[in-house]
Amino acid sequence: MNTILDNVKAVQDAVAQAALRSGRQPEDVTLVAASKMNDTPRLREAYNAGIRVFGENRVQELVEKNAQGAYEGAGLHFIGHLQTNKVKFVAGVCDLIQSVDSEALVRQIGRRAAALGKVQDILIEVNIGREPGKSGVLTEELEALLGIASGEPGVHVRGLMAIPPVTENPALSRKFFDAMHQLYVDTAAKKYDNIDMCVLSMGMSADYAEAICAGATMVRVGTAIFGSRHYV
Repeated sequence: MNTILDNVKAVQDAVAQAALRSGRQPEDVTLVAASKMNDTPRLREAYNAGIRVFGENRVQELVEKNAQGAYEGAGLHFIGHLQTNKVKFVAGVCDLIQSVDSEALVRQIGRRAAALGKVQDILIEVNIGREPGKSGVLTEELEALLGIASGEPGVHVRGLMAIPPVTENPALSRKFFDAMHQLYVDTAAKKYDNIDMCVLSMGMSADYAEAICAGATMVRVGTAIFGSRHYV
């Protein structure tokens, strides 16, 4: 049975190889360890194995583990669906909030960050697969939300994030990744104020190499590092 150290090394190697295949260097891609349902000792084990950014999906877990020093020395991202009434626990605490998908959320994050005397880095989440009930703005809604965010002094948009539909067909996954990369490039060309298109976060344990080959600059990997989660 592989250890977290074994898994981290395997994922780092795969990330590096995919980056090189896409004409970039390994350091051009940020590996985020998606640490949902893993306790502080396991996160420290991952840190000691070389993980330098953790991503949490659940606010309560983030708060509890942060108080325990789970993320010490590492970056911390929020990567799950965020409700406006939970913003106070995340804004100003996380280095990056990856899952912003509404005007209300942009405004609330901006207000909270400004109250703390900070500017919160965020990504705008796009529902690239147009899946009903799934988080993220539709592609045709992105421009309007970016316009709102560009005028919000408490936030700084650093790029885009997506969770494409789950599929067993690599070609279909690549279609969504390619569409996201093109959207990312097109958005960067528009030169909004207060917006820097420097992060494209897409790809998880099953498809992160494919996402990198399509242009991802950040991947969120959980199971391939920590093993399968046991939901209760």
